Amino acid sequence: MAQTGSCDVIAAVEPTWYLIVSSLLFGIGAFGLLVRRNPLVMFMCIELMLNAANLTFVALATSLGDINGQTAVFFVMVVAAAEVVVGLGILVSILRRRPGATADDLAELKG
Repeated sequence: MAQTGSCDVIAAVEPTWYLIVSSLLFGIGAFGLLVRRNPLVMFMCIELMLNAANLTFVALATSLGDINGQTAVFFVMVVAAAEVVVGLGILVSILRRRPGATADDLAELKG
């Protein structure tokens, strides 16, 4: 007995779809960074943009058969982890003292 139906055909996802999703994620992150004034939301938007860049690196590295894109992703993730450790600690400590602080208020911290 032969099976018929949609299970017989396995569609391969092309790198173009990954690039489209990556550009959408980057656009959402850039829009959120420009529009929102809450420092934590801005921080999350930057992380979203970094993850979109990682998705682009991996998609292109896979389609080209080269490992250099995945190596770049490793370094971007290291930078993002360092950013989270330092930046999130600073932001949380500032927002505990001033719960309604915006990005404009944080600009006053320049010494």
